[in-house]
Amino acid sequence: MLNKGALSGIRVLDMTRVVAGPYAGQILGDLGAEVVKIERKGEGDDCRRVGPPWMDNELGRQGQDSTYYQSVNRNKSSISVDFATEAGADLIRQLVANADVLVENYRSGTLARYGLGYEELKAINPKLIYCSVTGFGQTGPYAGRSGYDYLVQAMAGLMSVTGHHDGEPGDGPMRVGVPIADICAGLYAAISVLAALNYRNVSGEGQYIDVSLFDSQLSAMLNTFSGWFNGGTALGRTGNDHPSAAPYGVFPVDDGFILIATFNDREFVRLSAVLGHAEWATDTRFCSMGARVANREELKALVTEALKGKTKAEWVEILNAGTVSCGGINEMADLEKDPQVLARELIVSQEHPTNGTIRSAASPMRFSASPVTYRQAPPLLGEHNEQILSSWLGFDEAQIKALQAQGAI
Repeated sequence: MLNKGALSGIRVLDMTRVVAGPYAGQILGDLGAEVVKIERKGEGDDCRRVGPPWMDNELGRQGQDSTYYQSVNRNKSSISVDFATEAGADLIRQLVANADVLVENYRSGTLARYGLGYEELKAINPKLIYCSVTGFGQTGPYAGRSGYDYLVQAMAGLMSVTGHHDGEPGDGPMRVGVPIADICAGLYAAISVLAALNYRNVSGEGQYIDVSLFDSQLSAMLNTFSGWFNGGTALGRTGNDHPSAAPYGVFPVDDGFILIATFNDREFVRLSAVLGHAEWATDTRFCSMGARVANREELKALVTEALKGKTKAEWVEILNAGTVSCGGINEMADLEKDPQVLARELIVSQEHPTNGTIRSAASPMRFSASPVTYRQAPPLLGEHNEQILSSWLGFDEAQIKALQAQGAI
């Protein structure tokens, strides 16, 4: 597939595992960069073995190829390197000399012990952009700790505002169902690399980037952070209710549930009219957002009563026709046939050498001149050893065999 991506010509070494770092690498690959994933010899990315579920082949059922791994590793080549050997570490240094970007997510100081820290590699390639993704960053009392998504969701305050109201059945801290701290860190890492590439275009200089899951999740706390630090108010857990808007949440209908989102007075006027209760818009209990939040339970009961008699599909059509934000609560199976998903081509299919067809969520980025491309399915461990060593470094068969004999690859 022809690569006309915005980052076409940029070479990235992806020395990351699990989710945050690989997600950043995948974003850069989607944008057209040539991404080489450097994996631990014999083991590979830890996420290859995070399951179930596994890919539907015999190798996968033995725990060697998880579906999780497939979600953040497309558009990459894989080479397996043991950088604990001097030959392996030197191989990475040679690759760095030909790279634009290196992304790594080892614990702080790990790569420096092998002569692969930023200062050592900067001496080889002053234009290198070196991005470290860690749990807690390179400084501070937590810098030496390992950090995973679930832990960071807890420590950055996300779980304090996620879950049922206090006193309701099942109350207590709750994690978000996707690795949101990893996702935020991956996004910030990719954004940082793009900014550093532009800075290099202007100045000619590479630089070091320090991104952490903890910092990224804290930054993403938005209204809950501001509510406390600027208003002295802890928003707490509000379940499916929005802490600052009403009616905004899940409502029962005849055959299930729908989500109604009214975030301003204009939308509430439209909702009231569509539900046949235009008088709500002038009722002092409901005529402003603050009043609606204060009388949330009473309003919720009235809206629930008004929704009786129709199905999900009927209400979604009626409410959207009335310019009221509303939608169904989809399962993954629903997304497979959702007309918006299909129209926007949000499911990408790629052929894998052993796992058949791999499907992943499309990039949300749409460009008129430099489109995202999907050039390669998530790689097998070490699948591209010979190809990359030949194309990047000009190694011949004898040199590659010598590295194998030394245990470097």
